[in-house]
Amino acid sequence: MNSITEKLLDMISDYKGKFVGAFNIREDSQCAGRQSSEHIKIESKTDKPGIDILVDPGTKGETVYIPACITHSDVDDLVYNDFYIGEGADVTVVAGCGVHTDGEERSQHNGIHRFFIEKGARVLYLEKHVGTGGGTGERLINPETYAEIAEDGYMEMNTTQIKGVDSTNRQTKAVLQKGAKLIVKEKIMTDGHQVAETNFDVDLNGEDSGVHLVSRSVAKGWSHQVFRSVINGNTRCSGHSECDAIIMDNGVVSAIPELTAHDVDAALIHEAAIGKIAGEQITKLMTLGLSEQQAEEKIIQGFLK
Repeated sequence: MNSITEKLLDMISDYKGKFVGAFNIREDSQCAGRQSSEHIKIESKTDKPGIDILVDPGTKGETVYIPACITHSDVDDLVYNDFYIGEGADVTVVAGCGVHTDGEERSQHNGIHRFFIEKGARVLYLEKHVGTGGGTGERLINPETYAEIAEDGYMEMNTTQIKGVDSTNRQTKAVLQKGAKLIVKEKIMTDGHQVAETNFDVDLNGEDSGVHLVSRSVAKGWSHQVFRSVINGNTRCSGHSECDAIIMDNGVVSAIPELTAHDVDAALIHEAAIGKIAGEQITKLMTLGLSEQQAEEKIIQGFLK
């Protein structure tokens, strides 16, 4: 690994010189390090770029790291990662991507992750995206996540993007069976002329399945964000989506919900709140000795915490 990769790893996966347990480090479209553990195996795909991550049934308390880093301009990376989570397992997946440009050419990472979560298994999925570098080339990150969650399975996704990414198109699709649950917590901040688009598409196919989608975002400068959520309740189930956004300067945020109930016992809710920071919040913090800019930063930090 080069020094830029190490810095990006620290930002996206709290890397402190080594990973404990299973990991695969992707650097500029190549593997820069890999290790399996006793219960988590990582294998290269034979038909396309990417890896298969196989978690044994009943595995508890383990973490697998799969960060991807781009360290210079003019890189176009595409990877397919499939996760097979065995019945009754309970694991954490630390993903994330950092894109660094040092020239005029753009670089991008497109990561396609598929999760196949067996009966009663649980996954905590942590994903951070950052862009760095002094180059003028655009930094693009386009993640796709697909999840099939079997009976009584559970998946929680915590995704964060608050620095340096010029354009992102985030696609998430999930299919839930009986008693399965999906929780998604998204945090995004854009500035300048950056663009961020998020699309959720969830099918609640099993009785008593449920989904809870929450997006918190801040749009500064002339940046533009779009949040779309599609929830299909196909049986007795519960679905909730929420978009809370702060706009500053000339920022634009669009929240576009779509709820479809195919069963009388499907309970689906959408909430959205978009607006500027309340003046009384800034005034209150300024009375404590903060400048207006410091007050705004403190409010944003709390909002995205």
